[in-house]
Amino acid sequence: MTVESLLRALGDEIEDAEEESFLLFSQPIPSQNLGFVDQTATSIDLTIAGRDLTIYQSPTILSSTRGGGTTGAVLWKITPLVATWLSSPTNPFTTHSVFTPSSTVLELGSGISGVIALALSPSVSSYTLTDQSYVLKLLRQNISSNLPSLTRKSKPSNNSNSSKSKAKAKSKRGATQAAATEGGEGGEGGEGDSNIQIKTLDWETDEVAGLLPGGGSFDAVIACDCIYNDALIEPLVQACVDACRLRERERKAHRDSDDTTTTASNSANNSNAQTNSGGGGGEAAELGNVEGKTVCIIAQQLRSDQVFEGWLTAFKESFRVWRVPDEVAGVGLRGGEGFVVHVGVLR
Repeated sequence: MTVESLLRALGDEIEDAEEESFLLFSQPIPSQNLGFVDQTATSIDLTIAGRDLTIYQSPTILSSTRGGGTTGAVLWKITPLVATWLSSPTNPFTTHSVFTPSSTVLELGSGISGVIALALSPSVSSYTLTDQSYVLKLLRQNISSNLPSLTRKSKPSNNSNSSKSKAKAKSKRGATQAAATEGGEGGEGGEGDSNIQIKTLDWETDEVAGLLPGGGSFDAVIACDCIYNDALIEPLVQACVDACRLRERERKAHRDSDDTTTTASNSANNSNAQTNSGGGGGEAAELGNVEGKTVCIIAQQLRSDQVFEGWLTAFKESFRVWRVPDEVAGVGLRGGEGFVVHVGVLR
C-alpha cells in the first residue's frame, strides 16, 4: 500500500473549487451553531477509541478580546469525530500505510485539546502538536493528564463518543517547550514518556522549518477545523505548503549526499509505468510520481460557502486535492452531516 494507492482509493481528483463548493453546500447541512462542544464548560469528559479522556478548556480566553484569536481555547465538535476515525485501524491512511509505527505526523492549529494526538500517537512514531503560545499551557495539561489513559484499560461504554463523568487524573504541570525538544528516555523528545511533542507555531509569524531544526520531515500534516474566516486562508495554506515541502527538502538533501535509494526507486517506478504504457498517458502515468510525498489532511465544518471556496481555490494552487468519500469517511464526517475531509499532495 502506498500514497498512490491511497489517492486512487479516494476517487476522482477535485478539478474545480466552485463546483466542489456547490456540491457540498447544496446538501442539507445540520445546524451545528459555531461548532463548539460546550463553550461554557471548563472541562469535558470524552471516550475516544476506547480511552477515557478529560479535556480542560478556557471559556474565559474564548470570550476575551485577545488579539490574534481565541478559538483555540475550547474543544470543537469535529475534533472527537476526526480523532475516532483516524485512530481506527480501518481508516484509509492506516490501510494504505500513511500511518505506520514509523510515521511522523504534524498537526497545525491543534488548539487546547490534543485529542487527535492522544488518539493517534500510539499508532505512529512521533506526533507534533502546534499552535499559538496562548493555548500551550492547557494543551500540555491535557496531554500530560491524559497520558496514563493511553495504557489504562478503559471501562466498557455503551456509547464511545458520549460524555461521561470519571475521576480526574492529576495534572502534570510545568512541562516546558525546551523539555519537549531535549528528549527523554529512549531518545524521544516527547511530553513525559510519550512520543507527542508540543511546539509554538503562529502561521503569520513563525516558520515551519523551525519545528525541525535538525532536519527531517513529516509523513502527514493534519489541520482540523482551522478554516472559518478569509483572513486565515493564506497563512494556513502557506503553513501547509511549507510543512509538506520539508519532505522535498529532505529528499534533495539525500540526493546531494548521494543517498538516492528512495528517489532512484521512485524514478524507476515512474519510468517503468511510462514504458509499460508506451508513453501514452495511461491511468498510472496520469497520477504521476506521488510516492514519498507528505499527505495533507484538512478536516472542517461546513459554515460559509464563500470561505470554503476561497480556501479550496488557494489550496489547489499548490496541492492536488481529493475529497474523502463517504465509504471510507468516519462516522459523522460523511455527506450531509455538516463536516468534510479533504486530502492534498503538493503539485
